[in-house]
Amino acid sequence: MRFLFLGLTALFATPAAAEVISAEPHGFEIQHVVNLVIPQPKAFSAFGEVAQWWSKDHTYSGDAARLSLQMRPGGCFCETLEGGGGIEHLRVAYLQPGERVVLTGSLGPLLYEATTGVMDVKVERIAGGSRVTMNYRAAGFANGNAEKLATAVDQVLGEQMKRFRVFAAGGAPKR
Repeated sequence: MRFLFLGLTALFATPAAAEVISAEPHGFEIQHVVNLVIPQPKAFSAFGEVAQWWSKDHTYSGDAARLSLQMRPGGCFCETLEGGGGIEHLRVAYLQPGERVVLTGSLGPLLYEATTGVMDVKVERIAGGSRVTMNYRAAGFANGNAEKLATAVDQVLGEQMKRFRVFAAGGAPKR
């Protein structure tokens, strides 16, 4: 069975600004920032096309085309599985079209650790384009291991944000 964070210990390239802001036994906060030379609405729209930029290596199915993100309150960042199954990775809790989406849920193996998370994605207009800031905070039981998981989650989300940056700029991330 593949997991969303398959190969968590591998080192991945990250966007220019990445940081584990805090990490403790039962929670952590990470942040990634990418600057794009595209307008704010286009950057926000590209984030919603998760199946186009998320790595297949960090899915349960091994196929990023099975991912979807419904950009509406209550919308699901979900993945379908063979035989009619599936998983809800995150759920849209707040949406300000073109500017901000807040999703809640536990990514990958965090689901099995009795944690919950909040992914706050802000898209700002800056000179020459837009800035996308993704902040993910997860907390809960985590078997007292959250500070060890923080680095791995940071690396995986860093890889995804790098892929997002390539896609949003009109490129095609490596499949």
